Amino acid sequence: MAVIELITEIQAPIERCFDLSRSIDLHMASTAKTGECAIAGVTKGLIGEGEEVTWRAKHFGIWQHLTSRITAFNRPYHFRDSLVRGAFKRFDHDHYFEAHGEVTLMKDIFDFESPFGLIGKIVDQAVLISYMKCLLIERNQFIKSVAEGNDWQQFLLD
Repeated sequence: MAVIELITEIQAPIERCFDLSRSIDLHMASTAKTGECAIAGVTKGLIGEGEEVTWRAKHFGIWQHLTSRITAFNRPYHFRDSLVRGAFKRFDHDHYFEAHGEVTLMKDIFDFESPFGLIGKIVDQAVLISYMKCLLIERNQFIKSVAEGNDWQQFLLD
């Protein structure tokens, strides 16, 4: 089991940060370098409680599919997306939001495990923790930039 925790400070209202974090369109824009695209389930707009999305993306030179479901939802404070099927043995990605005046603290806890037992644990420690942390940081910086900018509404249209 590997766990990544990140905190991102955003100068924007909590509701905006929460909704941008569950925007399928923003997610695709923030992961353009991996060619990530929603191909099944909720493929645009805002994903909500109990809904699923299947992503197609290229990681480590290999096209992969991953399906996740929103398994916990308490707007605007928390939601969790959990693996349904994909390359991981399992994962839960918790997104927490706290308002502090005009600042929102966005906290990610990404808890995952690779398949293949001991070999998977070695790969997690040697490669995947760092790789996933970089992806999450890039995505969070994109969310921050959009939330603090003037174009955030385009990602919240349903």
